[in-house]
Amino acid sequence: MPQLYPPSANTLVRWTLIGGGVFVVLLVTAMTYLARTTNNRVGVPVAQPVDFPHNTHVVDVGLDCRYCHSTVETSSTASVPSTETCMTCHSQIRTNTPQLQAVFESWESGQPIAWNRVHDLADYVYFDHSVHVNNGVGCSSCHGRVDQMRTAFKAEAMTMGWCLECHRDPAMQLRPRSEVFNMDYRFPSLPEVQRAIGEQLIEAYHIDTDRLIQCSTCHR
Repeated sequence: MPQLYPPSANTLVRWTLIGGGVFVVLLVTAMTYLARTTNNRVGVPVAQPVDFPHNTHVVDVGLDCRYCHSTVETSSTASVPSTETCMTCHSQIRTNTPQLQAVFESWESGQPIAWNRVHDLADYVYFDHSVHVNNGVGCSSCHGRVDQMRTAFKAEAMTMGWCLECHRDPAMQLRPRSEVFNMDYRFPSLPEVQRAIGEQLIEAYHIDTDRLIQCSTCHR
């Protein structure tokens, strides 16, 4: 029987398979990198309808996180400030400032301010702020040094792997409840010291470490 394909056809098929495999690996790597960095918009300030400098309100004015995010200790959501919250101060302070025009218009019309989300987890992810806050996870651990941000941005990619790092070893991320809202809190420089503190807090707060790594904890 005559040969239908030249000997070079075997080489062509071989290199096509190798090239295809390399392409798939590079594609998956590139997509993973994109999802964890550029597409996650880490470090990119999110424009808001009202120019709200967090650093001014937190450092200069001295507002506690809970003044605006009032449900963070009792609800799965941290909530965003209502117009009434803003007007508590701005009915008396900087009442003629153009940057606050959207606040005044909201107050007069009764239409809430359409704040833009900085952190928006996927719909299949369940996240409870109150559980984290009441068990010693500080705001800055997830949101970064908001007190130093002119405009708020994502400080962490908040991927599944990033969350699991904490859930698998929570002792290294816990702090006393009294320090949860302290943006300048510093963990002990020696890991063994933090681990000892963290283990004590796990026992004191009755944290079920086995449940932390179960799928149903975050995917319900």
